[in-house]
Amino acid sequence: MEGGFFSGQLLIAMPGISDPRFERALILVCAHDREHAMGLTLNNPVEGLTVPDLLEKLEIKSTILLPPDLVMVGGPVQQERGFVLHTTDYHGEFSLDVGGGVALTATREVLEAMASHNGHPSRSLLALGYAGWGAGQLENEIKQNVWLTCEPDEALIFDHDYDRKWSRALAKLGVDPERLSSVAGRA
Repeated sequence: MEGGFFSGQLLIAMPGISDPRFERALILVCAHDREHAMGLTLNNPVEGLTVPDLLEKLEIKSTILLPPDLVMVGGPVQQERGFVLHTTDYHGEFSLDVGGGVALTATREVLEAMASHNGHPSRSLLALGYAGWGAGQLENEIKQNVWLTCEPDEALIFDHDYDRKWSRALAKLGVDPERLSSVAGRA
């Protein structure tokens, strides 16, 4: 956490979160400053939509055999808009460095790179929509124990074990999900 902001950190939803869209969510905070925060959910696949399917719908021709990676629901805001989290071996003109060797790009250019031999990122995750917070909102939610935070790693961001990402992130903190309570206290 740099300067009191959570860019580059993972948010782990606590049990009892009041918004069911974020139940057991694992979110990478991509941008955070005084005015807003923005992140992508890493463990909520769009039912039946793969990256090759989406690229075909967008009329992006692939010159390589793309794995059938699932597209994520990045969050409830602007779900018609696509975002790609990727390793920094690809960096486009409008890529945003998230930290830890990960960048975010929201242009057609990154989709074309993903579908080609040259210049594609070694690992990527495509999401539709994003999670957003207004000024001070994310900080308040963290103070109210809505979210735990932890350092990301490539496996939590990019692997395909979506059902276990949440519990694996908790384990990284030494927390057993079976022992979590939806009731928070204050000392």
